[in-house]
Amino acid sequence: MTYDADLSFNYLGPTKVIFGAGSIDEIPMEVSALGKTAFLVTDPGLMATGLVDQVKERLGHLLVGVYADVPQDSGMDVVDQGAASAMAAGADVVVSLGGGSVIDTAKGMCIVMTEGGSLRDFQGMQLLTRPQTPHLVIPTTAGTGSEVTAGAVVLDKDQGQKIIIFESFNIPRVAILDPRLTEGLSSDLTASTGMDAMTHAVESYVAQARNPISDAVALHAIRLIMRYLPPAVEHGSDLVARGQMQMAALLAGWAFSNAMVGLVHAMAHSLGAICRIPHGLANALLLPHVMRFNAEEVPELSADIAAAMGIAVHDMDAATAARAAADEMAAFLKRVGLSQRLRDLDVTEEDLEACADLSMSDGSIIYNPRMVMEAEEVLSVYRNAY
Repeated sequence: MTYDADLSFNYLGPTKVIFGAGSIDEIPMEVSALGKTAFLVTDPGLMATGLVDQVKERLGHLLVGVYADVPQDSGMDVVDQGAASAMAAGADVVVSLGGGSVIDTAKGMCIVMTEGGSLRDFQGMQLLTRPQTPHLVIPTTAGTGSEVTAGAVVLDKDQGQKIIIFESFNIPRVAILDPRLTEGLSSDLTASTGMDAMTHAVESYVAQARNPISDAVALHAIRLIMRYLPPAVEHGSDLVARGQMQMAALLAGWAFSNAMVGLVHAMAHSLGAICRIPHGLANALLLPHVMRFNAEEVPELSADIAAAMGIAVHDMDAATAARAAADEMAAFLKRVGLSQRLRDLDVTEEDLEACADLSMSDGSIIYNPRMVMEAEEVLSVYRNAY
């Protein structure tokens, strides 16, 4: 890895991380350090499990309300409704329990609870001028890394597009990573969320805003995912694998929150908005194809990724190693049970054209290492994954 003489960057990672089996016991102490009353945000699926009850029990008298109406692709209206409920309950701390959609909903709520109005008023980047409502995150998946990032992705149904809200003043204050809370995750969700983390790591390593710190955590996240995602998929009760995947997701989150992502995310956001394809799965199926698309632009960086994946690159030139990394990523997808093509997910050719057009207006695309000038270029990548 090399850097130019004019290297200049800011790196922000303020979230307190509490890791370990049984670490949810720390919830009341951490909430009390942030405020006086907590409002829990989760989703209907988790309400049907015992995890919500475990968190409610630990919050005890600190808990003043629960909002459990978060769907797979959360929307602006969901955020505004949740914020209204939390404010009506008098909460001054938000606790989110769930995956990326729940965490991002809670992030949006924190903004509305502090600033008022609607989340629609805050579409964009770095619009806030003060810290927002304190947010404690308890992830139940190992993929998004949203527990330590400045970003939130929320569907704007009026625009028919996923909106990225990126605010340093809204990074969660505390993340509690308890491997036991991911034990019940199905093998397919373990695989797709794990590949979400992989995508964050790979894209941040080649992104336009990369820096030495993001590079270091991105490469280690790749190593961890290659080693621990297969056993986490195959043996859901393996707490070591579960815990190390949580760490990989967090590291990848720190990487992309500072270095940004690229074309994979622009395309996956569009698939989510138009075809309702889950974000982690969309990222997974697109990743090898975008790696091939970018390989000629960043062969040396792609070779670094190949080495982190465990490929013996010593006798390869950079271009060969870059191609090997993409091929190995495709093989790794099959190893963890993700062998689908976009056509298998009822995506049509017409959908691909609409998604390609929409991808061009996604903020992630500007950080891709290879400049994307026309929707036809994006469409060609979609077709390779089709």
